[in-house]
Amino acid sequence: MQYISGLVRRCLEDYDMIAPNDHITVGLSGGKDSLMLLTALSALRAYYPVPYTLEAITLDMGIPGMDFSPLVSYCKQLEVPYSILPTQLYHVIFEVRNEKNPCSMCAKLRRGALNRTLSERGCHKIALGHHYDDAVETLLLSLLFEGRIHCFQPVTYLDRTEITQIRPLLYVGEALIEATAKRLSIPVIQNPCPANGKTKRQEVKELVSHLNETYPGIKQRVFGAMQRLPLDHWKPLQDRRRPLPE
Repeated sequence: MQYISGLVRRCLEDYDMIAPNDHITVGLSGGKDSLMLLTALSALRAYYPVPYTLEAITLDMGIPGMDFSPLVSYCKQLEVPYSILPTQLYHVIFEVRNEKNPCSMCAKLRRGALNRTLSERGCHKIALGHHYDDAVETLLLSLLFEGRIHCFQPVTYLDRTEITQIRPLLYVGEALIEATAKRLSIPVIQNPCPANGKTKRQEVKELVSHLNETYPGIKQRVFGAMQRLPLDHWKPLQDRRRPLPE
């Protein structure tokens, strides 16, 4: 965990993600990524040079049978305030509209519901659990299916809501997150979404895995290219020579 915290700190500093006395809301889905993000940011509070406070919020999609009690207990253990936002998004997307390709609509509705809640509460900074592999896959998704070179930004300011999104896990690979979550027995909630594992992102994930076996280090080179191009707001504040691990 100390190693992951170090990578998170490096990312925070490279992109100037935290200002003194920031109050940061962690979008906690219950998956391994958001839980690892919360764990790392919670640990960093003790020694990060810039003071900040944390809370966590879960957007309850209304999926039947979901149990968030493990997250309640874990946030209490970390001494992080936690709240659950109930919605009917599952009902709207899968039962009313019966979407065949639900991911885009789901992402849009989740963002809208979460941003409205943050604005109502006066919260202006949210940490999201996108990691190293997510960035590489998103770039390839945009290239292959949209014909453009694009990826989400490490830091995104939403001027309409005055909310800043930060992604402190961008230097942490998915395999490391998964192994560490298992080793620490972090209470990961499995994704019950009917579309899970059947998306274009899953296809690209499998493609990247195959390419990385054939051409070892390709993920590092793609990620490095994103920083060197650079894409909008992807150039780090510090020029570090040590490559990131996969």
